[in-house]
Amino acid sequence: MSNSPLIRTSDLEKTYKTGSIETPALRGVDLELHEKEFTAVAGPSGSGKSTLLHLLGGLDRPTGGEIYLEGKAMSGLSKDQLAKLRLNHIGFVFQAYNLIPVLTVLENTAFVLELQGIVRSQRIERARRILGELGIEEYADQYPNRISGGQQQRVAVARAVVTEPSIVLADEPTANLDTATSLDLIDLMRRLNEEKGATFFFATHDNRLLDRVNRLVTLVDGRVARDEVRDSAPPP
Repeated sequence: MSNSPLIRTSDLEKTYKTGSIETPALRGVDLELHEKEFTAVAGPSGSGKSTLLHLLGGLDRPTGGEIYLEGKAMSGLSKDQLAKLRLNHIGFVFQAYNLIPVLTVLENTAFVLELQGIVRSQRIERARRILGELGIEEYADQYPNRISGGQQQRVAVARAVVTEPSIVLADEPTANLDTATSLDLIDLMRRLNEEKGATFFFATHDNRLLDRVNRLVTLVDGRVARDEVRDSAPPP
């Protein structure tokens, strides 16, 4: 693992404005995330968890401070450059899955590869391989509305990791899942972290996930209140 952080934030701030009303979401967050970490950010509702993920993923821009991805400042990037950065370096897993309903499981998984310009034969091969590794290859030709929520979230994970991104950002990935399905998904992501070296950063309030991370960052009122590194996560 490199000593240089994969992502670093410096005095990161985000304030939302509605008319004349300003609502601060992040108030000077300094954070370093390194390769191969399996990290969660937790905190009460309104603490800034989702805001932090959206800023790290280039889905929104901060109102103050800076984000560095692999040593490069993100503030100077244009909208097109940010889109290219997300496409090639960042995988996303959302609470609502965000699968494309008119595409099959295989097509959803391969879609980002298509955007990257990878030829069809190669992207289909890579998509089938990751679906097999995640235990859902049998659903390759199904549409999202024909499979369960847990299976849809596995497809979302497959889509996020098929490009081998620098980091996977997951926003409340277990929020819509029952306990058994959530534990299966968490163990799946831990396996990807351990076997493939995939870097994960979660926003969550789910104790089932918090018990399995190697590092826990706690936000309170938009500030880092605690940053706990564990030598190893407790066994499932």
